[in-house]
Amino acid sequence: MAEYNFREIEQKWQNFWKEKGTFHAQVDPNRPKFYSLDMFPYPSGAGLHVGHPLGYIASDIISRYKMLQGFNVLHPMGYDSFGLPAEQYAIQTGQHPAITTEQNIARYTEQLKNIGFAFDWEREVRTSDPAYYKWTQWIFMQLFNSYYDQDADKALSIDSLVSRFEKEGNKAIKAVCDDETPIFTAEDWSAFSEKEKAEMLLKYRLTYLAETTVNWCSALGTVLSNDEVKDGFSERGGHPVERKKMMQWSMRITAYADRLLKGLDTIDWSEPVKEMQRNWIGKSIGAEVLFDVKGSDKKIKVFTTRVDTIYGVTYLALAPESDLAAELITEDQRETAEAYIQVAKNRSERERMSDVKTISGAFTGAYAINPFNGEEIQIWVADYVLAGYGTGAVMAVPAHDERDYNFAKHFGLEIRQVIEGSMEEGSFPGKGGLIINSGFISGLYMKEAMEKAIEFLEEKGIGKGKIQFRMRDAIFTRQRYWGEPLPVYFKDGLPKLVDVKDLPLVLPEVDKYLPTEDGEPPLGRAKDWTYKTEDGEYPLELSTMPGWAGSSWYFFRYMDPKNDEVFADKAITDYWGSVDLYIGGSEHATGHLLYSRFWTKFLHDIGAVKIDEPFQKMINQGMIQGRSNFVYRQKGTNTFVSYGLKDQYDTAAMHVDVNIVYNDQLNLEKFKAWRPDLADAEFILEDGKYICGAEVEKMSKSKYNVVNPDDIIEKYGADTLRLYEMFLGPLEQFKPWNTNGIDGVYKFLRKLWNLYHNAKGEFEVSDAKASKEELKTLHKTIKKMDDDMANFSFNTSVSSFMICVNELTALKSNKREILEPLAVLVSPYAPHISEELWALLGHSESVTKASFPEFNADYLVESSFEYPVMINGKMRAKLTLSLDLSKEDIEKAALADETVQKWVEGKTPKKIIIVPGKIVNLVV
Repeated sequence: MAEYNFREIEQKWQNFWKEKGTFHAQVDPNRPKFYSLDMFPYPSGAGLHVGHPLGYIASDIISRYKMLQGFNVLHPMGYDSFGLPAEQYAIQTGQHPAITTEQNIARYTEQLKNIGFAFDWEREVRTSDPAYYKWTQWIFMQLFNSYYDQDADKALSIDSLVSRFEKEGNKAIKAVCDDETPIFTAEDWSAFSEKEKAEMLLKYRLTYLAETTVNWCSALGTVLSNDEVKDGFSERGGHPVERKKMMQWSMRITAYADRLLKGLDTIDWSEPVKEMQRNWIGKSIGAEVLFDVKGSDKKIKVFTTRVDTIYGVTYLALAPESDLAAELITEDQRETAEAYIQVAKNRSERERMSDVKTISGAFTGAYAINPFNGEEIQIWVADYVLAGYGTGAVMAVPAHDERDYNFAKHFGLEIRQVIEGSMEEGSFPGKGGLIINSGFISGLYMKEAMEKAIEFLEEKGIGKGKIQFRMRDAIFTRQRYWGEPLPVYFKDGLPKLVDVKDLPLVLPEVDKYLPTEDGEPPLGRAKDWTYKTEDGEYPLELSTMPGWAGSSWYFFRYMDPKNDEVFADKAITDYWGSVDLYIGGSEHATGHLLYSRFWTKFLHDIGAVKIDEPFQKMINQGMIQGRSNFVYRQKGTNTFVSYGLKDQYDTAAMHVDVNIVYNDQLNLEKFKAWRPDLADAEFILEDGKYICGAEVEKMSKSKYNVVNPDDIIEKYGADTLRLYEMFLGPLEQFKPWNTNGIDGVYKFLRKLWNLYHNAKGEFEVSDAKASKEELKTLHKTIKKMDDDMANFSFNTSVSSFMICVNELTALKSNKREILEPLAVLVSPYAPHISEELWALLGHSESVTKASFPEFNADYLVESSFEYPVMINGKMRAKLTLSLDLSKEDIEKAALADETVQKWVEGKTPKKIIIVPGKIVNLVV
């Protein structure tokens, strides 16, 4: 093979890897393991664009590098294949989502294989495969059958809780449960009916059914997460969304809040992502205070981290969703307050949390009583108060909280300056009260004041100390078709689990993928969606699991994907352990990444896995942005003006397909064929060319700047694509895609190829000993790549390869001693060409079986130095001398040099300064 034929080479080696099972990982206790994982992709119908493979290429390079270092590497791939897009397409077309999903997966797989990833395709999993979601359902069942014991600080079997109830009731039990769980004795428990016992246990179970305020989108017929709602409308389709209460399954992730916080200190993630999780979990230490409502038996419970400022409270604020808010509205305020509530409660909680500028609220007309001094304070409704955080009510101290201050100022409410008290005067309630200005009271004093305040609350029965978290329990159901069925049926209105032997509970066929006419989820359309037991036939749950269910544990299934007896064999999960490198997007910080950590800790608690953190090292790749091109239409015509001339005409910019533009030059014939209305287009050119404008924007179809990797591979090859994506810049940064620069990378690969071939295109490698210069070039490249892999600096490695090949080309190097390790070095980045060169060098096994070249620092030690010779302050000559020479020898060599003699003009230097390895300085 004379020329570098990338098409033939790449197809050959992709077939080889498949036939030989090169990347099939097996448990091998004799080798260190390395688990490399990419964030679970959703297979969309659009396929991959060049931005998608960025993280996959990086993880592939690391995986191949680790193979060369002798690691047993697990590098799998699969698909997060349930989801709303496939369901929406099914609603529009009537085609089953499984068909669309299968087509999309086939397309994704083909594209991924064309890029030459070292994935173990035998381990591929799909969340929509019943063989997979059988175990998602099994995990749900384990959660249902568990509660969180605070003394043990872990999940325990619900059966053990029942045993304790039978012996001692629940008063002494420290467990995570609903706030309003009543205290009962063993006798009470014994007297409960079966229904009452089941309802009580739901208050403790780690997954439970309860009435919850949700984002309901009637047009989509489903509950949406906060991420899926913007300005009161669904992100997908722009449909109205309202906040309403529905019976929903939830996961008690709050039970793990402290462990999720502490675990962040044990993992190597970026600080911004850790901080997002810390803020989302939002641990606060404070107290709950009960405020009586004037003229009512109602009480308002408030959580505050500064109960010591209670004398500065001038109003209470309730969340718009609060049932209490609606109940407290007086007749004279009803019209205004109810109108406000209707609007405010339909804004998503995320939107309300992030909106610090908008000030809105309504007075209920009711008053609360400050329990410390009996003062009457107004009760308002405000959308900055969230029903799901704390108690859904806040005590407002405007003088010492920015949002309270802005609200009070806007509505003309009292802003009472808090005054300093003293510990002597300030025993609660104390003369004048203990009111603290946090601006000048010490932390110790505040701590003591808080303790005194909480002591007073508990003594008087008007509150208690409490640790509060911002994070809420995770809603676990969606009113959709295309998701995992919940393994739950209902008997006498109470949820029960199906028998584990009946898993998987497979999605039924339905006539449409829409909710039923009476508003039930799509599964309500199934003809026989019931569960048969020995004592009857019962309705099954109609909602399905959310998208995050299957993606919360997929990394375990990759370890043992074909096992039908357990979700993954413990001996196997013990071997592979945590993921060593996880590459994916930071946008999943408070979703998938948090839920995965939660489920892993739970599986650890029940003894299913050894680890309690799933991802030890995580890198968030940046985004490859699109580089849009523009043409400029002369207004009112079909004439297009080249970029350099556009200001001479009255033009309007128009996006043009980047795939018909090369180095910003428009292909005129392809442009005219692009759209029917452009067939008769005319052009005003500059220097005979039409030059397009350019701008960096997000890659999207609407901007015609999507670049298909298939097109790049067809034109330049997969190795060029891989190298170029890494060459664009640091992995974690955003960078624009610019096809204009890809030629340089392609030329590099041809230069690399030519090192191994003579002028006739024949493979020719010499067994002669390498020179010092050649060894220096090779070993500085080995050192650079080793350092870059430790720092995940992929772009600088590509640069070092280019420098190396240029230097070896200049040296006319074709030595096996140099070119054999060079093929190994380049192989993680450009595996196809490296495999071919490795085979040409006489190896029958894959280059992945080679060892990473050993760096020898001796080859970088310089034996000589090029001295600048300064004569009367100006450099007049350069001398290359051995670094072993003494000062006297350096002086002799300098004075003997012809160029130096010319500038000295036969004079004896007045002064000679020599710094070995630095400089020679003569003063004449």
